[in-house]
Amino acid sequence: MHSLLRPFAPPMRDGVGASCVVLPTHGQGSMLDFLAERLPAVDRAEWQARMQAGDVVDERGAPVAPARPFEGGLRVYYYRHLADEPEVPFTETVLHQDEHLLVADKPHFMPVTPSGRYLQHTLLVRLKRRLGLPELSPLHRIDRDTAGLVLFSVQQRTRGAYQALFRDRTITKHYEAVAPWRGEVEFPREHRSRMEESPQFFRMHEVPGEPNSHTHMEVLQRQGDWALYRLSPITGKRHQLRVHMAALGLPLRNDPFYPVVNDPPEGDYSRPLQLLARSLAFTDPLTGEGRQFTSQLRLNPLN
Repeated sequence: MHSLLRPFAPPMRDGVGASCVVLPTHGQGSMLDFLAERLPAVDRAEWQARMQAGDVVDERGAPVAPARPFEGGLRVYYYRHLADEPEVPFTETVLHQDEHLLVADKPHFMPVTPSGRYLQHTLLVRLKRRLGLPELSPLHRIDRDTAGLVLFSVQQRTRGAYQALFRDRTITKHYEAVAPWRGEVEFPREHRSRMEESPQFFRMHEVPGEPNSHTHMEVLQRQGDWALYRLSPITGKRHQLRVHMAALGLPLRNDPFYPVVNDPPEGDYSRPLQLLARSLAFTDPLTGEGRQFTSQLRLNPLN
């Protein structure tokens, strides 16, 4: 009989928590057969090597051997790792840390959470490994291409109170961006549109229909053909600021996706997207205290 109330959880390893898969009630064959079929992104030989190294354990903490018979309902834990992960040669900065919250300045080109080719060189894993915070979790996301502030929950017990800030839109976020200047586009302005995933799944686009995205836009500085803009998202659609500016004919400088895909080759860090999550402000739901955080990073000069 497997415990559903307090299952064993392996410790964090190198900043990475163990992933869990629950075996279905009925099955046959070996544990290796099941994992190779259920999770084919890791090939059979790699699963066997991980199991022989003791990197796959059950809910009781016992190593799972490749030939162990299938056991219905069992929880199996394993650690994800990537053999050829690209290195991100930039460093994050912790701006604030207390028992509930952590605020970090993320450099350009670094993903917030593990995905695709990135695991150890993500902001979340780096911070977990560096600070020893197994329950650390991002309360929101910014793109890999975007630099600036990311707010994290330090402990699961109080996480819901801070997640509500984003759900209820009671947190104020300001971004800065460098984009072309066009005198015929009036600022300040409110940009509302309906955004959906485009046929290219990694991009978004505007479509006719009831708006589901909203950004306040204003100009902070102009120099020649370029301007520094303050972009304040009211909603939080993926790539919202990039799509809204491109829709005005003002694509952000060095944007690899909008208005057309022009992704630099791997290892080319010479053209960072000129978009920065500059500030966050909110009333702390636990203390009632006003909180405000400002990024220490800067975008490139306008010239």
